[in-house]
Amino acid sequence: MIRCILIDDENHSLEMTEWLLKTYCPDVIIEAMCNSAEKGIEAINRYKPDVIFLDIEMPHMNGFDMLEKFDKLFFDIVFTTAYDQFAIKAFKYSALNYLLKPIDPEDLKETIRRLEAKKASPTKEQIDLLMQSVKSNNKQPVNRIALTTGDGLIFVTTNDIIYCEAESNYTHVVLNNGKKIVVSKVLKDIDETLSGPDFYRIHNSFLININAISKFVRGDGGYVVMSNGTTVGISRSRRQEFMELFEKF
Repeated sequence: MIRCILIDDENHSLEMTEWLLKTYCPDVIIEAMCNSAEKGIEAINRYKPDVIFLDIEMPHMNGFDMLEKFDKLFFDIVFTTAYDQFAIKAFKYSALNYLLKPIDPEDLKETIRRLEAKKASPTKEQIDLLMQSVKSNNKQPVNRIALTTGDGLIFVTTNDIIYCEAESNYTHVVLNNGKKIVVSKVLKDIDETLSGPDFYRIHNSFLININAISKFVRGDGGYVVMSNGTTVGISRSRRQEFMELFEKF
């Protein structure tokens, strides 16, 4: 059983989220519906919910400012947003839950399943990472990422990642200090988060940091040697594209 509070300055959004929860997630209890951050703070302190569904863009006090009013986040957060794809990427970098408006029922049900399995509330560091990412408005690349592990979260600088290797439903993230982090996400999810000029899906099982390549060998089907000495073959279907990409450097 999950107890929640809905916070959004648009009443029709509140009513729609309420309807979706009652229709598709009947075990979720809605303790309060608030159309301002100020009312949201009052409701959170009164009801002590398990989770809040929070809109970021609100007048007078936005969602980030509201969260800064709490010394410790004792509740989980699902951000409801109409932001563009860059902002969605920011949510992925910070490993925070979000729902894109208009909310899809299947996405809502999956989010509730994740919340039921989750044991810890988000950290201030996650919120700070999200704020920095969103406020940069894509003018500066995100250089830190929150990696979800079996024990919690590990924050790393993206430049420190040499490559990511798939293993079933998990991904091994290898850092330049020799550390290997087992992330409880498939490589596709990591790829979508890190996708950009610095990372390339060179093979179905490997996502590499372009800046960590020590050597590129054209023969034997083509392969690269990473800065830690690891050899990674280039997928036949991606070989031409990669060669064109590599020649730009």
